[in-house]
Amino acid sequence: MFVRCTQRIKDGKLHRYWSIVENRRNAQRRVIQRQVLYLGEINDTQKAAWVRSIEVLEAGSEQWRQVALFPEDREAPELAQQVVHVRLDRIRIQHARQWGGCRLACELWEQLQLDEFWRTRLPASREGTDWLAVLKILVSYRLLDPGSEWRLHREWYRHSAIGELAGQGEADVALQALYRCLDKLLAHKAALFGFLTERWRDLFQTGYDVLLYDLTSTYFECDPPAGGKRRHGYSRDKRPDCVQVVIALVVTPAGFPVAYEVLAGNASEKTTLKSFLQKIETQYGKVNRTWVMDRGIPTEEILQEMRAAEVPVSYLVGTPRGRLSKLEKEFLQQSWQQVKESVEVKLLAREGELYILARSQGRQQKERAMRRRRLQQLWQRLHELQRQKLTRDELLLKLGAAKAAAGKAYRLVEVHVPPAKSVPEEEPVAFTFALRKDKLRAARRHEGHYLLRSNLSAEDPAALWERYILSTEIEAVFRNLKTDPVLRPIFHQTDARIEAHIFVAFLAYCLYVTLQQRTRALAPGLTSRAVLEKMSAIQMVDVCLPTTDGRLLILPRYTQPEADRQLLLQRLHLVLPPQPPPRISQPKVENNASL
Repeated sequence: MFVRCTQRIKDGKLHRYWSIVENRRNAQRRVIQRQVLYLGEINDTQKAAWVRSIEVLEAGSEQWRQVALFPEDREAPELAQQVVHVRLDRIRIQHARQWGGCRLACELWEQLQLDEFWRTRLPASREGTDWLAVLKILVSYRLLDPGSEWRLHREWYRHSAIGELAGQGEADVALQALYRCLDKLLAHKAALFGFLTERWRDLFQTGYDVLLYDLTSTYFECDPPAGGKRRHGYSRDKRPDCVQVVIALVVTPAGFPVAYEVLAGNASEKTTLKSFLQKIETQYGKVNRTWVMDRGIPTEEILQEMRAAEVPVSYLVGTPRGRLSKLEKEFLQQSWQQVKESVEVKLLAREGELYILARSQGRQQKERAMRRRRLQQLWQRLHELQRQKLTRDELLLKLGAAKAAAGKAYRLVEVHVPPAKSVPEEEPVAFTFALRKDKLRAARRHEGHYLLRSNLSAEDPAALWERYILSTEIEAVFRNLKTDPVLRPIFHQTDARIEAHIFVAFLAYCLYVTLQQRTRALAPGLTSRAVLEKMSAIQMVDVCLPTTDGRLLILPRYTQPEADRQLLLQRLHLVLPPQPPPRISQPKVENNASL
């Protein structure tokens, strides 16, 4: 970057305009100049026009004062305020830091009025630690560039403007303050989600009559602890070698989280629903809500209790395909109803419930393609094993690996291996395999079909199907939690710190889903992550102007947003704040002595 002077003659007078520019190489590999910061006009014909009166903060003082700026080669007139001569030949740009993403995070924080919620719950400490500012820093870090608290303390904080935006100024954030802030959060979890549901209702007219419920897990790459919630269990991340915790979550169809709970890593899905029903009724009251869940979560006893409750609880759940085989003859007598261009359903009323058999052409094509690919790979692998000279034990090991890779496609092939007694132990063994055509026909018949059950017998079939499809929204929430405000890696060792870490991730996700909802309405086609990345390109720099008396005038300035970001700000109704006020400080003395 360098300082450029542009001259212009206007009304017979020479005007000089100063700006800071940088060289950039465009797509055609040509070097072009881009204006980073506009400094303004310095007029040679009128001394009064030379003056740039600004409010600055003197180092070591808490009061602002007005000074007048002049270039060092010009004589200053007599003025009421202090005159500062700046050395334009030594101007420099330093301390570039990410500003736009941090500003957007603070804007989302203000839209949710989280300062109002946390101000009384996180008062400043007697030592002067502003716990509200620390929490805002933690949540913004988790939203923009997640990592460990150590990385936040040592690296990210210095390369971002979040400290200034959160009211911390240039003071560093202490590592122990980050950890101690986590210990103050969990007691307010239920109150926070109650506050946010009302806030989202005001902002987006969100309804809470349909709730989606599901579970996921997050693992730890560490030794199993002696106690606590970290346990080995069914891993949804395909990491059965690691201990984990299970996260149960309730969201609305729009993706707004209503409640969540951190459970032991070996918690069974079937044991979690009852406590969550009670939790939601206690916190939000007893009303007729519709719960949408995947198969395997509710038990028959829980569904019976939901139907027999004082205020009936509606549900729409997936059903294992084994039940479809039992009801297949009864469904054959029903006719298909078109609910969408490529989706048909059949309805079967039975024992106070309504079974919905859905057939989707898109899902059928997807499942058929997956089955064909797996079956072809298995078939090719079996031919390879036939050509190899393997003992019976070696063959069984390789067949086991092929079975694991093929998944459900292995059931479509019948493999015959000679019994151990009929083959010498060290001699190669031959085996045969054949396609099970009856199993293949049954698989083809069921591809693209899925069975739902509900106690909403009066609902339209199309509405029921659309509600169940909404269950994919909670899967998107889990993906966002693991990829955007990243849950992993988790370095904490105690259950309280682990749950506080997850709580901060959920709070960051609340900002994320708020931005997502605004983007859908005002800038469709853009994702929340794309908006954050575009805004994060806006940097803040310190324009440092050395003065003739040895001091340093520092003007913090965020870079001018380019055209696409200007359009984005306009569409999202975001207004950038005024540039931060300047300050005067003593220059830092660099120690060049060798050690």
